[in-house]
Amino acid sequence: MHAFSRWMTLATLLAGVAAHADKNDLRIAQLGNPDPGGANASATANSDFQAFARAMSASLTSVNLMPPETLGHAAFNTSAELSVVSLPGSIRIPTESAQPSTVLVPSFHVRKGLPFSVELGGRVGWVEKSRMVAATGELKWAVNEGFTYLPDIGVRGHITKLMGAENLSLTATGLDAGIGKQFPLGGMITLTPYGGLDFTFVSAKSSTLDFQPDRPYSGSLQNGSAAALENTGAYSRLHFSDNMIQRIYGGARFIGGVLQLGAEISFTRLGSAPVADGSTETRGLPTVVTFNTSLGLDF
Repeated sequence: MHAFSRWMTLATLLAGVAAHADKNDLRIAQLGNPDPGGANASATANSDFQAFARAMSASLTSVNLMPPETLGHAAFNTSAELSVVSLPGSIRIPTESAQPSTVLVPSFHVRKGLPFSVELGGRVGWVEKSRMVAATGELKWAVNEGFTYLPDIGVRGHITKLMGAENLSLTATGLDAGIGKQFPLGGMITLTPYGGLDFTFVSAKSSTLDFQPDRPYSGSLQNGSAAALENTGAYSRLHFSDNMIQRIYGGARFIGGVLQLGAEISFTRLGSAPVADGSTETRGLPTVVTFNTSLGLDF
């Protein structure tokens, strides 16, 4: 019995750790109840959810850290990356603690060159002080590369899925076009400045949320199961076709032997959202600015 009690105590402690929310974990119910007659009702709940989803998608996709040229069919690259995302204060990001003005997203990026100027890549990033990770898959094709007097031109398709966010499903997919040119600095040392334009489409939906978490449990039992469903609901689903964000980026990559260093800055326009739910009047959303760096190895 004593051993059983110790195991029960350990299980309770582990459950408490698992239930613990970190500072930047999301609590999207804080955006308010979209039902005008419900508890914690907000006339801008769906609009704020749309603005938040676009800003969150921009935070997770505002990084390339590679020029349009490909690695070559036999090459392989791994890199550690860091994104410093400046979050706009005018958009509500419903975090567990006070909304941060800046968030760090460290990530690990793997790329593999394929024949016909094609490159396949994957990236896994972590949102600091949270249990959220973002997984990205990408496919790049260099339309033109390696010519002496012409710039390299490439197109890249990408899709990113946010995981670990409670009551939220968020996916961003897009296509970007980039241009750059590699300049030899002597021996195996090169510098490649580049830039491009990216169009990303956002899809998001929430689970059914409880907008009255402090409801009396005893009262819900007395009034029947219908009482437990009062003041619950979900935000209007966001579709890819209606939620596009645009990103312009520029950066440079330095290669010395097998060592690769990169730096990049991105500006993402979030478009506009309704002033209030159901309104035809819109408000312009701010720009998300991201600074990215990388340290990698080419094989």
